[in-house]
Amino acid sequence: MASTKNDLEVLFEDNHLIIVNKKSGDIVQGDKTGDKPLSDVVKEYIKDKYNKPGNVFLGVVHRLDRPTTGVIVFARTSKALERFNKMLRDKKVHKTYWAVVKNKPEKDSDTLIGFLRKNPKNNKSTSYSSEITNSKKAILHYKTIKSLDNYHLLEVDLETGRHHQIRCQLSAIGSPIKGDLKYGFDRSNKDASIHLHARKIEFIHPVTNEKIMITAPTPNEVIWNACE
Repeated sequence: MASTKNDLEVLFEDNHLIIVNKKSGDIVQGDKTGDKPLSDVVKEYIKDKYNKPGNVFLGVVHRLDRPTTGVIVFARTSKALERFNKMLRDKKVHKTYWAVVKNKPEKDSDTLIGFLRKNPKNNKSTSYSSEITNSKKAILHYKTIKSLDNYHLLEVDLETGRHHQIRCQLSAIGSPIKGDLKYGFDRSNKDASIHLHARKIEFIHPVTNEKIMITAPTPNEVIWNACE
């Protein structure tokens, strides 16, 4: 169920940034589906809350896949957008993800290094052990932080931000994410979500220079509730 301006979960807000907890089903910005993007919902929220006339500026600084949930940052000023984009390029924004998998990885913690190549026809990436044409190096670190009866919760830190990187690399070691049919899980979740959640983001505020650390609550769902 995608977000509306009335149920938007705002985690942080000031004159420069607004950070929300994305729901599964939200697309961050418009695409060929023509569905209303989260960026438009946030604009409506700002327009209503502050009685802003005319168009509201909102910059999209990063994205999350449609079936995933969690922390997403938008810039409310062009200055914040420009500076945040530079911080991302300079790897000064630290993101932590949670992923629920059925098959526990062989190692409790590890660094995965692969070469990912995106196939635009089926919007899917494949991981290779060595570099091939049009592939990009992908590095992530994971650790198992909880085991449930049938599932395991992994905490993932990305060193690179490639297309479907976490989904693809966990699948490549035999641990596809719960609900992720595209990357080898055996059945979909009823709401078409996958159990991948952008849990936390840390950075120095691009305008005020204060340290920001935001944690997004997981969706209200049985498996996620057992993970919290």
